[in-house]
Amino acid sequence: MEVRIGVSDVAREVTLRTESSADDLIEKLSRAVADNTLFEVVDLQGRRVVVPAAKVAYLDLGSSDVRAVGFGAV
Repeated sequence: MEVRIGVSDVAREVTLRTESSADDLIEKLSRAVADNTLFEVVDLQGRRVVVPAAKVAYLDLGSSDVRAVGFGAV
């Protein structure tokens, strides 16, 4: 699933692909906001993205299907 994280007071959003479901990400963010802790997401390459939950402006949760591009799509 493609995820875009908008961070308050930062001009660029963080974009990544993850195996986590939309419901799982929403639950993790809700818990992090309630506990005033960090929101952490791991992408498909194992990179950890950590943002203070209070600074998350929005989550843009894309579709979970992956579209092949280029000659591999044929």
